[in-house]
Amino acid sequence: MFNEIKKVLVLAPHPDDTEFGLGGTIQKLIDLEKEIHVIVFSLCEKSTPEGFKIGTIEEEMYKSFKFYGIKNERLHILNFPVREFPAKRQEILEVLISLKKQINPDLVFLPSSSDIHQDHKTIYEEGIRAFKYSSLLGYEMPWNNFGFTSFVFVKLDQHHIDKKIAALKLYKTQEKRNYSNVDFVISLAKLRGGQIQQNYAESFELIRFIQM
Repeated sequence: MFNEIKKVLVLAPHPDDTEFGLGGTIQKLIDLEKEIHVIVFSLCEKSTPEGFKIGTIEEEMYKSFKFYGIKNERLHILNFPVREFPAKRQEILEVLISLKKQINPDLVFLPSSSDIHQDHKTIYEEGIRAFKYSSLLGYEMPWNNFGFTSFVFVKLDQHHIDKKIAALKLYKTQEKRNYSNVDFVISLAKLRGGQIQQNYAESFELIRFIQM
């Protein structure tokens, strides 16, 4: 599937969604020398945990993308208010249409159709409108998903998983969240890998596939 792909775009409602949803797959795509773009829609300043200064999450995000080797000119950082995306959906759609013309991606990763988080749901709904002529894959976030149709699997090697874990560890603000636990991340990768008789994998919802 990835052989014909040249440009990849990730729609990330929040700074760490790329790493949680497809941190191993991103490293695999980078290894394959694909052009990676990421749109982050909110810097989540209102969600800054107690004990951290405003702006820490943004700093962690840039550290993580630098760690992956994603170039700053391929990062498209916005600051819609966290948990208020439904009220901003037309503005979000207009941004997506503008960036579609600018980037013209072959493959778009976005939250899955079963993601119940209000921000994620909005990005899914506006994302499929803006990118209906691109291949679309929905990434998995079990703590937000009410059911998940894992019809696409990406085999991962140990170094892909190691990269994902190391990137997530850069988000000190998220350490108290249960899904930041290393055992959880590895267990999910092993579960998905076991479904395809591999050591590790990440799985995705097949929303639309267009043969290039």
